[in-house]
Amino acid sequence: MKPYKTAVTGVAFALLALPVQAENRIDVIRPDAPDLAAYGGYPVGVREMTFTNPDQADVVNTGADGEIARYNRPLTVEIWYPAADGTKPGGSYDTVLRDGETAVKLTGRAVRNAQVADGFYPLVIVSHGYPGNRWLMSPLSENIASKGYVVASIDHTDSTYSDQAAFGSTLVNRPWDQRFVIDQLAALEDDLGAIMDAQNAAIVGYSMGGYGALIYAGAGVTQASTEYEWGAPQGLLERNMMGTQSHAELSDDRVKAFVAFGPWGNNAGFWDESGFAGVGVPLMLIAGEVDDVSVYDAIRGIFDGTVNTTRHLLTFENANHNAGAPMPSPVEGYSVSETLGWAPFEHYADAVWDNVRMNNISQHFVTAFLDQHLKREDRTAYFDLVPTAADGIWDLDDAGRPTQVHTYWEGFPNRSAHGLRIETKIKGE
Repeated sequence: MKPYKTAVTGVAFALLALPVQAENRIDVIRPDAPDLAAYGGYPVGVREMTFTNPDQADVVNTGADGEIARYNRPLTVEIWYPAADGTKPGGSYDTVLRDGETAVKLTGRAVRNAQVADGFYPLVIVSHGYPGNRWLMSPLSENIASKGYVVASIDHTDSTYSDQAAFGSTLVNRPWDQRFVIDQLAALEDDLGAIMDAQNAAIVGYSMGGYGALIYAGAGVTQASTEYEWGAPQGLLERNMMGTQSHAELSDDRVKAFVAFGPWGNNAGFWDESGFAGVGVPLMLIAGEVDDVSVYDAIRGIFDGTVNTTRHLLTFENANHNAGAPMPSPVEGYSVSETLGWAPFEHYADAVWDNVRMNNISQHFVTAFLDQHLKREDRTAYFDLVPTAADGIWDLDDAGRPTQVHTYWEGFPNRSAHGLRIETKIKGE
């Protein structure tokens, strides 16, 4: 009987691992999530659009010398928005894993092509890492749309799982993709354009998306970074260089706030003091304490160096580069990919933190930050915190009201604010 029991157990475990049994949900809110992680009062619609930026430098097909290639650059965008009252939540997204091949289905709350809600809502642009795609930060995108935002997440050409190409294309194009999509959305004359306040926008970027966001915010890159052999050919990155006319043309008073998760670039010498001084818009940085891709100390350097704006740094203690931004790995990612030679799970997950937990914390703080700067709501209580969450004291009176010694992080349930730090510096510090 013992061999029979062992065999049955093995089969049971194999069945549990089958992808068909997983929904790959992106909308999970844990019971211990902070207050602002909860979905908002709007049902959510979603639609896909593609915009084409004409006559752009084709970095991928430009050599070290000779003629600079040109092309019409396509950008596919997933747009989440507040949907009309009565829209029944529920929908799915068809995408691929990090290997660019394995098909996966994600499940969320947005309804494809739902009727738009009445009202007028700020615009948020979401920009993935290298590589990534427009669904990588879908837990955040769908969530904040439910709170009264139009959220547009970009598939950056040459930088997605399916078309990953020369890194130089990402270096050159990121901030311009972000700017171009705002321009295209602002020009819409349909029902979606009617509810979108593109004059009141924010950029949320992860890794290389954060790199692009910082350039867009005013941090032009260094001369040295435009000359790296592994970068962009023929000085094409000079388009983003501090002090150039082209970089000055990125200045955009429509964008009222920037959020950068684990932004790449300072670790490789892409900014200096003068570049950081160009950032004059509110900035929130979110990082893992042991990030070895963008390098945590380099991210802290961004926080310290952007002296001409108010900024926050939220740190996930002991987390690596995937802190707060990527969705949980689809269950299909748990198996080793023949294409990659490793399990795509690693691309999404952190060794210490649960993805859903990190996503919920990000939803909370990004909501507070966007509400503060795009909706002009007073969310200072969510940032005026003891720097180390574990130092907060939970102390309520018999009526459930905070006492004078209560210093627990605002919005966090008791015993849930651990492993986090937050720092704030105001303009001039």
